[in-house]
Amino acid sequence: MAFTKQHKQELVTTYEKWLKECKAAYVLSYQKMAMKDIDALRSDARDLGGELHVVKNTLMNIALKNCGFEDVGLFDKSSLVAFAFSDAASVAKVVDKASASEQYEIKGGYLDGAPLSAASVTMLAKLPALPQMRAQFLALLQTPATQLVRTLMEPARQVAAVVKAYSEKSPAPAAG
Repeated sequence: MAFTKQHKQELVTTYEKWLKECKAAYVLSYQKMAMKDIDALRSDARDLGGELHVVKNTLMNIALKNCGFEDVGLFDKSSLVAFAFSDAASVAKVVDKASASEQYEIKGGYLDGAPLSAASVTMLAKLPALPQMRAQFLALLQTPATQLVRTLMEPARQVAAVVKAYSEKSPAPAAG
């Protein structure tokens, strides 16, 4: 299908918008892809705050240049791009899972505008999801404070235990 010049410009504008709004973009090559497979991937990415699109390489290269991204030769052959708008690691997991099949191969990507190799995308996929990382970070921050409070409270607890033991041990003095 031949694209008109206006349609091509609209695609470039759309690609630029996605590149500017996303936290990460992962590029895959594909072969012998069935529509049900791509729909399943799109659904998985959408559930995690991302989008997955088949792109025109030449138009995507124009959009990269317009957005100031370094062209590292990712857009050759057939290209499928997963845009992560909220959680880069979760969408990377979808991409990594897809690359386990023979249909897809990770080419690389961009994280906050910086180029990523295919190995970097795979390593990013091994990170925990954003909510889990936040919980781990908060637990890490709270641990020293909790230990400090326990340390400060320990002498008072010991004094209270001694007073309690003393009051239970000796009989109360008679009122006189």
